[in-house]
Amino acid sequence: YHYGQGHPMKPHRVRMTHNLVVNYGLYKKMDVFRPRLISPTAMTRFHSDDYINFLKVITPDNMSDYTRQLQRFNVGEDCPVFDGLFEFCQLYTSGSIGGSARLNDDNADVVINWSGGLHHAKKAEASGFCYINDCVLAILELLKKHERVLYIDIDIHHGDGVEEAFYSTNRVMTVSFHKFGEYFPGTGDVLDIGYADGKNYAINFPLNDGMDDE
Repeated sequence: YHYGQGHPMKPHRVRMTHNLVVNYGLYKKMDVFRPRLISPTAMTRFHSDDYINFLKVITPDNMSDYTRQLQRFNVGEDCPVFDGLFEFCQLYTSGSIGGSARLNDDNADVVINWSGGLHHAKKAEASGFCYINDCVLAILELLKKHERVLYIDIDIHHGDGVEEAFYSTNRVMTVSFHKFGEYFPGTGDVLDIGYADGKNYAINFPLNDGMDDE
């Protein structure tokens, strides 16, 4: 899958990671599994029906027929339309939900999805190279069995999509360490702590540029 010439998001990195794991022999110390492909309906546990239906039908060839929807769902520039877009979303999201299901079934203590973590996607909007928020859907899967979930985000960008999804619930605590100050997505202030039942269940660590291990 390819976001387009010059785009900073490169799914090829997933293959590179996989090849490193294989060539260093690390795969021998883990179980590798291929999860069942989730249905579009499963994605609507978080995302809106209209948005999922749009992602299913949009292609580079029919974009001109969906001008209003492209604008409405914020698809086109940072989040371009490319061949196999929905299949790409289905694959990475299936990995995260499948991993959560294995944890729920006590079939694993730790699960890793190299292709997951697209934490900016909103309920009915793509954002920051992210179309389907596999993090939110994986957490919802975990909540089927567990009373509470702690989500820790160490990406350089604020995990805004996940925080927003659980901002008013005390069943999910979101913790985000991120660069802050005139930097995408511009959210994640230390004063943003959650709302209603979720008050004090959103924790933000906004950091200045240049932070290191010291």
